[in-house]
Amino acid sequence: MSRIQKQAYPFSFLFSFSLILLLQLVAFLPSQAQLLPSAPDTAGAATVAALAPDSLGRRTPRGTVDGFISAVAEENYARASRFLKMDSTASAEDAAAHAMALQRLLDKSGKLMPLSWISDQADGLTGDNLGAELDRVGTATISGESFELMLEKSAAPDGSPIWLFSSQTVKRVPLNVDEVVEAPMADKLMPQALLDNKWGGVPIGHWLLMLVLVALSYLLALLIIHVIKWALRIAWHKASTEPTVGIIRAFALPIRIYLAVWIFVVSSQAIGVSIVVRQSFSDMTIIIGLVAFLLLLWRLVDTLTIFGEKRLTRRGNMAGISAVLFLRRGLKFALIAFGIIAALGTFGVDVTTGIAALGIGGLALALGAQKTIENFVGSVTLIADQPIRVGDFCKVGDTVGTVEQIGMRSTRIRTLNRTIVTIPNGEFSSNNIENYAHRDRFWFHPVFGLRYETTPDQIRYLLVELRAILYAHPKVDPNPARVRFTELGAHSLNLEVFAYVHASDFNEFLEVQEDLLLRMMDVVEASGSGFAFPSQTLYIAQDQGLPADKAKEAEQQVQHWREKGEMQLPNFDYDHIQNLRNTIVYPPNGAETTTP
Repeated sequence: MSRIQKQAYPFSFLFSFSLILLLQLVAFLPSQAQLLPSAPDTAGAATVAALAPDSLGRRTPRGTVDGFISAVAEENYARASRFLKMDSTASAEDAAAHAMALQRLLDKSGKLMPLSWISDQADGLTGDNLGAELDRVGTATISGESFELMLEKSAAPDGSPIWLFSSQTVKRVPLNVDEVVEAPMADKLMPQALLDNKWGGVPIGHWLLMLVLVALSYLLALLIIHVIKWALRIAWHKASTEPTVGIIRAFALPIRIYLAVWIFVVSSQAIGVSIVVRQSFSDMTIIIGLVAFLLLLWRLVDTLTIFGEKRLTRRGNMAGISAVLFLRRGLKFALIAFGIIAALGTFGVDVTTGIAALGIGGLALALGAQKTIENFVGSVTLIADQPIRVGDFCKVGDTVGTVEQIGMRSTRIRTLNRTIVTIPNGEFSSNNIENYAHRDRFWFHPVFGLRYETTPDQIRYLLVELRAILYAHPKVDPNPARVRFTELGAHSLNLEVFAYVHASDFNEFLEVQEDLLLRMMDVVEASGSGFAFPSQTLYIAQDQGLPADKAKEAEQQVQHWREKGEMQLPNFDYDHIQNLRNTIVYPPNGAETTTP
């Protein structure tokens, strides 16, 4: 963020708040010209719609509070008194005096809830443990003692229900409130000319004071946030490292705005700004607080996704970057939708129908885009679980090849035939995936089928010599490395070789495997035996059979091992294994040496 942008934050905030203030003033004046306030928006309340409309809009708690504020703003205390529950014996003058006293108390030491927080239902707010007939709408303080301002559901002369300030609340408000409660600070410090001249039933000085409080609240919040950031840099060494610095920067502006709004609300009440002015801006402060919260989430989404994007870029994970960008856009869209719905709800617009329509539309969209959603979930699974990466050689279902791209919808594999196979990610993630790229060793597992003429001593000779090759070869892991006589097959006597070869890639493994197979073929030939054919052998008189001299040599070698106690069966001696380690020259003498 540039220096100019940072310096522009206070001015942009002050300009925005001042513009909102002016708009509120413009919107406030025409409303005062109406003789009676319009009934509140109760489109979502079936119970209100079923009742005959009340001329003062007292069918709901919100309508009662709004109507009372409108009446006192016009200084029409006779009408304002009709929002109070008075004794039947009280005169009209006495009722008007109580309405004026309640206004003065609210101006000096009281507060009302924002209109959006007050119930707009004929039954009031349920679940507040106050009963069905009472609703809490604010608080006031007299002589250091606070009490709650309550609305009570009563019956009009025609029997229909209406909401009024409860008789208990009216009794708690003294008629000599100016003597009991100290004059507000705003009236003490303000020139008399600003108090005598009124705008919308409120001293013009109170409107001007709101502009001053906006500027002072933001400057104080700015100072507090700077002090906190400075203290964090001093006390926490990670405060200057990523991603901590990005998170702190993301929190700074939203908290600054929210703190400024809180200071503005508290200070306007503390110095005694008129309740008419404060109440007209109550919903706007909620909107700004909501914007601050959404701005915090917005900046956190940006900070965290940018940090993740940088890490994925360093790893070369392009599929992960695509997923992060998609999630960022999706989260921002959700924040915008939530902000619009919350703002409309704050201004009294019934959003229930809209939310239901969005839900039905979202369900229809989800059903229509089922495969797309399945593929997206599959891509997220591939990115999070990472069974494969770009460049890995793998087998997916019947497809074998190298992964070339992992996208948001599908994955592309280059096959051994050099063709491209595109597999949807939903299908890809549900298949068995065999990844050869992460193989640490290669399995060497040939089975030698010997002719049935092979004698047991020849087999013993082969078992020893073949194992010796495995133990001696520098590319073969000795544990486990074995050769076993496993089966009397239909056409052969089978020797199974089991070992792992250390190789950096498949080409090197093929080289090592080739060397091992050639050496083992030499041993089989030296034993006097041979490999069996997978068919029946027809012997005729001219067949010389197996060479007797080599068979005799193998038998003599086995007999020599028996006499000296060096028969390495059924297992090789550990010392003998160590003596054999790396005694084979590999690559063989005369072979061309290549660097893998």
